[in-house]
Amino acid sequence: MPEATSFPLDVFSAAWADLVAAASPGVVAVQRARSRSSGLAWRANLIVTADEALAEKGEIVVTSADGQTGEASIVGRDPSTDIALLRVEGASFEAIRFATEPLRPGAWALALGAGPRVHAGVVATAGPAWQSMRGGAIDARIELDLRLRREAEGGLALDAGGRAFGMVVYGPRRRTLVIPAATIDRVASRLERDGRIPRGYLGLGLQPVRVEETGSIGAMVISLDHNGPGAAAGLHQGDVIVQWNGQTVTGVGGLLRALGPDSVGRTVALTIRRGGDSLDLSLTIAERLPC
Repeated sequence: MPEATSFPLDVFSAAWADLVAAASPGVVAVQRARSRSSGLAWRANLIVTADEALAEKGEIVVTSADGQTGEASIVGRDPSTDIALLRVEGASFEAIRFATEPLRPGAWALALGAGPRVHAGVVATAGPAWQSMRGGAIDARIELDLRLRREAEGGLALDAGGRAFGMVVYGPRRRTLVIPAATIDRVASRLERDGRIPRGYLGLGLQPVRVEETGSIGAMVISLDHNGPGAAAGLHQGDVIVQWNGQTVTGVGGLLRALGPDSVGRTVALTIRRGGDSLDLSLTIAERLPC
């Protein structure tokens, strides 16, 4: 029989398998109660994982590709960017080295979870910075066209050259989004230092409501922390916020997105509807303290 020849597809397949093998030491399994996800070795004993995938209670166990296992403690969590930072005492994982090369839509990409669990697809979107629904600042809008299994959430995003560019997470309607390396480094560094990311606090429970006079959507105060900044500003239950710093309010989501880390301590001008009257108030945003 003639000798087998190596076709380009064989070379491509072997190259991708090599990428997985090379990156796997930096990807760990994260288990807490019934939740199972993946995480990335950000430092030798510090793990970044998807905050949304991490159960609220229970012991956290981290297991590396070579079988190294340790109990982890939570350094800090930031739901707005979906980043949680864990510490494993006495561990020495192989830290991920992130790349900074720009991504292009249509480029091949891998999502690598613990196991290893591998998902292949393409970069569907590579856009500018954006803000999450919870007000987190994300340095780039990256979406991958691939189906991500639950156990791989919090895993590593790799390009076709084997360069790590972020952490894969679930977005709206279970789309696969990437928290880019710049966001991970910025948020994880602050969590390591302070244990939390400051978030603005209004002391208000809000729900969207249509303003009859204008037909626009305002934010109605349905509950009030009587010791909070909203009460201090003179807001009452039943008031409808229609303007925020001169901008028309279009629902509750926009207000929540305005409560990022830089909002704490700022004073904003509000226009509200109370009964049939329009009133102007000033509110100083406080910091939401951990529960």
